[in-house]
Amino acid sequence: MVYLPLVVNCKEWASFSAQKGFVEDQFGLGLIARAVEEGIAVIQPAGIMIFNMGGRPGQAVCRRLFERRGFRINKLWQTKVLQAADTDISALVEIEKNSPHRFEFFMGLASDQPICARTAWAYGRAGGRISHALSVYSCQLRHPNEVKTIFEFLKNGFHDVSSSLDLFFEDDSVADEKIPFLAYLASALKEDSYFPYEPPAGSKRFRNLIAGFMKTYHHIPLSADNIVVFPTRAAAIENALRLFSPRLAIVDQHLTLNLPRKWLTSLVMEDAEAKDPLEDEITVIEAPHQSDLMIELVKKLKPQVVITGMAHFESVTTSAFQHLLDITKDIGSRLFLDISEHFELSSLPASNGVLKYLAGNPLPAHAAIICGLVKNQVYKDLEVAFVISEEQSIFKVLSETVELLEGNTSAISQNYYGCLFHELLAFQLADRRRHSEREAQKPKSVDAIGIANSAISVLNDSELSISEDQDSTLIHMDVDQSFLHVPSPVKAAIFESFARQNVSEAELDVGLNIRQHIKSEYGFPTDNSTELIYANSSLSLFNKLVLCCIQEGGTLCFPAGSNGNYISAAKFLKANIVTVPTQSAEGFKLTEKSIIEVLETVKRPWVYICGPTISPTGLLYSNHDIEKILSACEKFGARVIIDTSFSGLEFGSDGWGGWDLANSLSKLNSSSNPAFSVCLLGGLSFKLLTGALKFSFLVFNRSNMVDAFHSFPGLSQPHGTVKYAVKKLLGLRERKSGELMDAVATHIEMLKSRSKRLKETLEENGWDVLQPCAGLSMVAKPSAYLDKTVSIKPTPKDGVCAEEGSTYDIKIDNTNIREALLRSTGLCINSSSWTGIPGYCRFTIALDENEFNQALGCIVKFRNVISK
Repeated sequence: MVYLPLVVNCKEWASFSAQKGFVEDQFGLGLIARAVEEGIAVIQPAGIMIFNMGGRPGQAVCRRLFERRGFRINKLWQTKVLQAADTDISALVEIEKNSPHRFEFFMGLASDQPICARTAWAYGRAGGRISHALSVYSCQLRHPNEVKTIFEFLKNGFHDVSSSLDLFFEDDSVADEKIPFLAYLASALKEDSYFPYEPPAGSKRFRNLIAGFMKTYHHIPLSADNIVVFPTRAAAIENALRLFSPRLAIVDQHLTLNLPRKWLTSLVMEDAEAKDPLEDEITVIEAPHQSDLMIELVKKLKPQVVITGMAHFESVTTSAFQHLLDITKDIGSRLFLDISEHFELSSLPASNGVLKYLAGNPLPAHAAIICGLVKNQVYKDLEVAFVISEEQSIFKVLSETVELLEGNTSAISQNYYGCLFHELLAFQLADRRRHSEREAQKPKSVDAIGIANSAISVLNDSELSISEDQDSTLIHMDVDQSFLHVPSPVKAAIFESFARQNVSEAELDVGLNIRQHIKSEYGFPTDNSTELIYANSSLSLFNKLVLCCIQEGGTLCFPAGSNGNYISAAKFLKANIVTVPTQSAEGFKLTEKSIIEVLETVKRPWVYICGPTISPTGLLYSNHDIEKILSACEKFGARVIIDTSFSGLEFGSDGWGGWDLANSLSKLNSSSNPAFSVCLLGGLSFKLLTGALKFSFLVFNRSNMVDAFHSFPGLSQPHGTVKYAVKKLLGLRERKSGELMDAVATHIEMLKSRSKRLKETLEENGWDVLQPCAGLSMVAKPSAYLDKTVSIKPTPKDGVCAEEGSTYDIKIDNTNIREALLRSTGLCINSSSWTGIPGYCRFTIALDENEFNQALGCIVKFRNVISK
């Protein structure tokens, strides 16, 4: 055991007070705080530090110094000593005058009642003798290795965050959750310069941890490919219903809160046969939270989808679950069973009938399990959900659906719950006994509702994420994410948001900061009455707007050359879509003339505009451009969606001048068509360089759209930790903080350089490039490769029985250029079916430096493998 005694002469207090850098400096304990933190780095895990502490700052302050740094403390001894006559305590009096803190002195040695510094100063001036406590503390770290990791991270450029750190917890179970996670987060932020790509189905590590927990604690042989991750349980339920589009669904009344109102108010039963089968109208019937009543409803109503939980008394045995499986199978219903309330992240989980059943039986093809992770000790309302299905086709379509409707689930939220799973798996001793095997069951065909035809059509036609084999490493130039270096201010804000305790509502209120941001960046008019709507992703906000358009009977107008993810999502939601033609001479930008020609033929138009930075071309709309477009939209009473999510990183904007939407809209409002409205959609991940930290917003210039928007609840909301970090970073941006603004400038210069390098490489290798001036992507046409032949190796997916080393040829055209490049080089891009621009593919440039260089190499390699 290592002892580190530390004795500090109380007479040195006055010089200590001038120290800066520790929150304890204000109490004269700065050097002791430094000694404590230096001691953390060298003490052995079971070691003890001994401190001889003068008690003038007060016993509570002295204890707090150690406790917030993760120590358990024990007061070994205490006495009183007379204050040296030559020590001036007037500085303490001044501190008390300007703060609520009161120092602790005593009148003589016999008194037990403390007096403040002001009283002690007056008493001493009058000839009295004053004293202060002298205590000896024994300090031992409660989670030594994890606390060491945390402070190792903080001392590397994040010392300012240490003032927000609080590792004291009354409840050990809270400490056991939070401290290991903070250590994990510190390690990740220290070691990783960026947040890596994760598939939309969820982090592979996180899904493996869930599968490992199920196998270790519940003896269920699952793999990562049986698990799809969603932001919330509500999102999982709504997405499943949209995927199958049942004419009639029965849903547990506890699970209907976030479903669209239209589903809960429509009633299609007797006349269902007479309805147009292409209409895919969903009706939801609420059911009691009790399996026998649910089963009775299922027997009578014969729904196509059943979504239910289980009462606590029914969850203990397998019988209720077995009965639900049997009745839904008999009538051909899809069953989604929610076990959120009964799933325990514990080393001694309670009995669970559903998991008992799965330990001995495969999950039938018509059934899936939904589980929302909400039961943690530390971060209220931090949620991640997952769906379990052992039917591979259902896993695939659920993964694609979450990609279209939600985007990626928060990586940090997955990391938090992943840390809990990891701790539980590390705690569990390896079980050397052979597990009981599941009963052998022959696969049976499922006579249940299939995926909606409209959904199948969209999923088949959409360019979604390419699933990677276990050992393959693909280079993704086909995702709307930044994998650039995350700067220190962002890392500090992320860590501080999780390290803080007792955060006030004011510290989470980002409204004023967002309004200021919107005003300064785009001139969009807002005031205190303007309602801001937040979500984790811009895509989820956009999808709610699409539903508003559908409800209004509107038509969504996309310029040719828009983000393919948004268009696929709108098609999946069954919106009426019209493409506005764009021309190469204008850089495939929307113009006043082109939008007027379309709006003349459309009723109730909704116009999507991506700007100022256009995704995917990387060009810019000037203020004059947007003013002309808005004027045209106003004449036809169009609802306008301006998507700023891809803006903020303009590197070729000389003479651009920015936007002044307030001035543009003021010219229209005086004689505006009452149907005309504009909403501003945006995100902050590009502007604040936040990487995996996602935060998006939506604001309307007229209130007539707000009620319609709120009729579609279920948005995945940013957690309080995200709001805290975003508020802090927006504050730095508003103050033009040097380190953050320098990082933004560095990123912009890097993107400018990358854009130039990629353009040169593409042109040297037979591509026609449209030069971007902003954002993370560019488009290019593979002119030299069309009608050429490339030899590729077959895979099992091709259905080709091939010998080792064999290849087959494909002739390159606009529809297969993506596959040809992928199969021959491992580079993922988007083809013209994604960009909407005939012949032009999309390349993103915000990759890690090493991967970007590999991507350039892949482009050169592709030229070399093409047959002449």
